[in-house]
Order: sequence, then structure tokens, then C-alpha cells
Amino acid sequence: MALAIDQRSGGTLYGPNETVSRLGRPATYEDAKADLEAALDWALPRHLPIILWGSSYSAALVFEVAAEHMNQVSAILAFSPGEYLDTSGAVARAAARVQVPIYVTSSPDADEIQAGRAILSAAPARVKTQFVPKFGVHGSSTLIEARNPKGAAENWNHVLAFLSALSKPPG
Repeated sequence: MALAIDQRSGGTLYGPNETVSRLGRPATYEDAKADLEAALDWALPRHLPIILWGSSYSAALVFEVAAEHMNQVSAILAFSPGEYLDTSGAVARAAARVQVPIYVTSSPDADEIQAGRAILSAAPARVKTQFVPKFGVHGSSTLIEARNPKGAAENWNHVLAFLSALSKPPG
């Protein structure tokens, strides 16, 4: 089971943001954290593994949510995370409290790679994966063939391998 949410912040790449339209005012990236927490509240009673998946600014927010809900989150996938929040170093500080398995990827851009590396290196998690693709674009769009025709399949292979490893017993 998966839940995809339309957060109150972000762009219009895939059409109008209905959440922002209904709020009637623009929202900050930090405001969107409440949307992730609401999704977590929805998921908890279902007693399924909760994997937080974030793209760009929401990849920053998933570290904060995971750090604040340590016993409720099973893993993180972060596509192009960075220090996108208003408080300098907030994402790395949150990552420093995350112990669940973490998957980080980005475009092949050196700045994106380094941003992901810095956040991942702050985390004490035993399972940490950073995939640096030969071909990729910013955020989860790297998985969309129309946006990343040369690299979407390879990126998906790495994501699925990470997810598959989560379901295997340690050893």
C-alpha cells in the first residue's frame, strides 16, 4: 500500500497544486511538514512498515519527520535532499538522529551529490546508500522516463534493490 500526498508547498510541474489552491495562500517548505505528519498519522493505524519518500525539499523534510518519529518509521528514500529549510544545518541535524535505513540519490550534479553526501554522513544509520547516477535529474523525477530517458530504468533498479533489501532478514 502506498500513499502519495499533494503537499501545501511546491511547484506545478504536474499540474496545479490543489492543496495550495484550497488554502488560498502560499506556503513555505516548513509548512509542508504538517502534511507529512498527517500522512504518518493516517498510516500508523494500518500497522504497515512506513517508508518516507521525499523529493527535493520534501527529501529534507523526511529527515525531520523520521527524527521526530523514530519508532514509527522503517526507512527513508530521499531524492535530491539538501539544506532547503530556513534554519541552516537543520536537515543534517535531523539526519544525525535517524537510525533507520536511508537511500539517497540525486542528479549527477556535483552540488547535489555533495548535499546528499553531507546529510547522509550525519546519520548514524547502519544501512546508508547513496546512489550517484550516470544519468539523472533533480528529485524523484529521475524515475520518470520522459524526464530522464537515459537513466530512469537504472535509477528504478537501484530504488527497487534498496526496497527489496529492506524485506530480507539481516544476516
